[in-house]
Amino acid sequence: MAVFRYVALDRQGKRHSGVMEAESDRQVRQQLREGALQPLSVVSGGARGGLFCTARQRIKAAELALLTRQLSTLLLAGLPLSEALQAVADQSTQRVVQSVLCAVRAKVVEGFTLACALEAFPAAFPQLYRATVAAGERSGQLGRVMEQLADYTQARQLARQKIQMALIYPVILLVGSLGIVCFLLAYVVPDVVKVFSESGHQLPLLTRVLIACSDAVRGYGLYAAILAVATVVGLRQLLLRPQWRARWHNALLRVPLASPLIRATEAARFASTLAILGRSGEPLVESLDIAASVVGNQAIRLRLQGVARSVREGGSLARGLERSGDVPPMMLHMIASGERSGTLDSMLARAAEQQEQLLASKVGVAVQLFEPAMLVFMGVVVMVIVMAILLPILSLNQLVV
Repeated sequence: MAVFRYVALDRQGKRHSGVMEAESDRQVRQQLREGALQPLSVVSGGARGGLFCTARQRIKAAELALLTRQLSTLLLAGLPLSEALQAVADQSTQRVVQSVLCAVRAKVVEGFTLACALEAFPAAFPQLYRATVAAGERSGQLGRVMEQLADYTQARQLARQKIQMALIYPVILLVGSLGIVCFLLAYVVPDVVKVFSESGHQLPLLTRVLIACSDAVRGYGLYAAILAVATVVGLRQLLLRPQWRARWHNALLRVPLASPLIRATEAARFASTLAILGRSGEPLVESLDIAASVVGNQAIRLRLQGVARSVREGGSLARGLERSGDVPPMMLHMIASGERSGTLDSMLARAAEQQEQLLASKVGVAVQLFEPAMLVFMGVVVMVIVMAILLPILSLNQLVV
């Protein structure tokens, strides 16, 4: 069975597009007409849900959260899995989502489990996602587990979006400030200072420094920008190598201001991942391995993988996390309490939520401090430029007197 992409019009003249599985394009057109749609074009996308779909195709976090929510709603309503996948694919307006879901549905129709079908697209569905789905299928509560997974992915997306929105204004302010300074040094300062430099008098030190900075920006600014871009690209390529990435991650953990934020972020990610896996029925040992693999910093990931090994050997989770040194004390106390009371999943969820709230407040404070700092920086730069221009004027007035 092949997959076809279609474009059709309804009775009101509204355009509809989507994907459909059928034996031929003629069958697709017939099904569209039976659904009161007038087909405009039907294009084959390949066999068995391929639709030019590859394992490297990615789905955005927002789209993943949305399709997970839709899929969980349909499954809880009693719709069969294959029909739910088809309905979500038809509902989506993103071609990547449509093609991936159709490919997943094709495998499900062939008899594969949903988790096995998702494994064909590791870039679209992370390991946490696939493991949670597998746990839901084993427990027979796929709809409920998908609902929990939808809550998790949506919460992660909202937290990421909140941080991104908070950083937009400071980034714009920083780029604008640097652009204004470069414009002043390249075009405004030379014309103003040219009058004083041609007078033949000894200029003040501040004015000479400003002229030197202006000449440097005009003469080497373009080369400096190209060098900066090349450096960033080179570093990105270098960090693709595991050994250099590990060194970089270790170095970040030694930076005074960045290290606490990195540790807090990774601890919250680890705890929330462990909580969603535990609530879905995944055993703790397997959950620890998956939660450790979700951690972004390689140095912290290696230590958490050591914690997973110690728990597999019979050790305590709280004691292992305490030895790693990457989890805040409050979270350690909550995890230890959860282990003693048998409510580890709920305590992990509460600890992750508390840590994420603390992290959001720290980021908010940093952003609030950054804005006035940039304004002060711009004020100081403008003051220095004005003083560098006024000092020669004052010295010329003294010479005239």
